[in-house]
Amino acid sequence: MRLVDDEERRARLARRHGLHPEHRHPDPVAATRALTVLHATEPATVHLSLQARVPGLTVADVERCLHEDRTLVKQLAMRRTLFVFPRELLPAAWGSASARVAGTELRRLAADVERSGVGADGTAWLEQAGAAVLDHLAREGELDARSLREQLPVLEARVLQGSGAYAGEAAVASRLLTLLGARGLLVRGHNGGHWRVSRPRWTPMATWLGPTPEPLGEAEGYAALVERWLWSFGPGTEADLVWWLGATKSAVRRALADLGAVEVALEGGGTGWLRPDDTDPVGPPGPWASLLPVLDPTTMGWKERDFYLDPADRPFLFDTQGNAGTTAWWDGRVVGCWVQDPDGVVVVVPRADLPAEAAAALAAEAERLTTWLDGQVVGSVYSSPQMRGARLP
Repeated sequence: MRLVDDEERRARLARRHGLHPEHRHPDPVAATRALTVLHATEPATVHLSLQARVPGLTVADVERCLHEDRTLVKQLAMRRTLFVFPRELLPAAWGSASARVAGTELRRLAADVERSGVGADGTAWLEQAGAAVLDHLAREGELDARSLREQLPVLEARVLQGSGAYAGEAAVASRLLTLLGARGLLVRGHNGGHWRVSRPRWTPMATWLGPTPEPLGEAEGYAALVERWLWSFGPGTEADLVWWLGATKSAVRRALADLGAVEVALEGGGTGWLRPDDTDPVGPPGPWASLLPVLDPTTMGWKERDFYLDPADRPFLFDTQGNAGTTAWWDGRVVGCWVQDPDGVVVVVPRADLPAEAAAALAAEAERLTTWLDGQVVGSVYSSPQMRGARLP
């Protein structure tokens, strides 16, 4: 069994993810494919993740892919997280990770509809309400959630949710839209605000994309996602894949077997997996620096992160759920975070003293990002402890 040491793993991510200057990607779609998907929980992450990897990128370039060409599409999928998918990968998610999320959402919401007395058969009630939403949007065009609620009384139905001290009552609208989105029936269309906020106007997926392919079967869908992930993040462990997919061990093991994935030994112990056409050694591309946003797909690609992150730094750069704040990278390792001052100037906040070469390279990246943002300050609900505690000059 071949050994893939930590240096090679860092070399792979630098080349594949477009983080080394000589391995940038030519456009937003190519960059997204290289990463499998982009995190989109925070809308600015999409643009900032691409800015780090695509030379000369503008906000308009990203908006064009998302809203005009529609080659990149937002879809609720793995771990009930919103992602941006390359359009051709959507059927894989619809049949696997998104279907799993939708099934869980349907069961929970149907039970709440029934216990709230809204409908005796929660599933049947939700199917009728969902059909009403789709029909209304097909007639009226894109609408935000507030307008939908005003125009469709069924969405004002209030259901109980939670239990004990966390019990409460809320309109069904938000949860029903989430369910329809997970099913791939609705999509977040044009944004009602600027690129740093999320004010989606909902529209049927069939209207947004035109004729859409059928979802892949569950096993086929997971295999397609795992194949992309192995190219982007391999070698990774079974635990990495189970976490990233939000899937079961059995689903991951079946996908690895279906793909003929190859076992490799990892530095420090453990077994990783590679695609059978991707087993040749990969050498380091040379030193590189990068500033990545909150929830960047590189930072969030693995559950087991010690090959690029000092375990002692994890509590300062991630929350307790494993969500990453901004990160500053030097030669394949996370060495700190970055923040902005009130004027929008990007400031690197290292975890420890950096070599002169690293400090200079990260300062150059900070200047580049400051210029790109042009005074716009990006907020986040995922600010890490180090971001919150940063002392600006």
